[in-house]
Amino acid sequence: MTTRRTIHVIDDDPAMRDSLAFLLDVNGFAVVTHETATEFLGHLPSGQLDCIVSDISMPGMSGLELVRKLKADGVACPVVVITGHGDVALAVEAMKAGVVDFIEKPFEDEALLRTIREALDAHPLKPADDAARLRAEARLADLSPRERDVLQGLVAGKINKVIAHDLGISPRTVEVYRANLMAKTNARSMSELMRIAMAAGL
Repeated sequence: MTTRRTIHVIDDDPAMRDSLAFLLDVNGFAVVTHETATEFLGHLPSGQLDCIVSDISMPGMSGLELVRKLKADGVACPVVVITGHGDVALAVEAMKAGVVDFIEKPFEDEALLRTIREALDAHPLKPADDAARLRAEARLADLSPRERDVLQGLVAGKINKVIAHDLGISPRTVEVYRANLMAKTNARSMSELMRIAMAAGL
């Protein structure tokens, strides 16, 4: 019998915790739920952690603060953060902190399951290894110089208006370039685009 991988769900919303626990359980995962990041850290299991799914905005310690704490303590575990208040700057901050993906509510069940499975398949490989860098660079190969400029602005956490001002173009033109970036890299989400860019060293 295959050992079920354990997913730790951290969310202060009881309905969301129950919904995620049910979804993961029926899809073959073992699930442990926690109301807060502090509670999770207080019951931190010894040995390897499989995966954490955490809300980003919680009372006390936020999901991002949890990621930074785990990183500082040398705890290697893929973390997926979910939020109802996604924006580019927050996505960049989350990806730089080390999360494997950033999912905005409401999300499709399959999108979350796919992200978790990919995280488990990749763990404990380091995302910045040479193979990942080469794959990321290949996905960016068709970008024009101006598209790369826009992407670098996004990685820096800038909003469209600021990128437009920096590059001397209109915010509408930045939106067109952003759409081109998603299409040319086949990125399914802004967080995936950020992950590709950072893996490539942008």
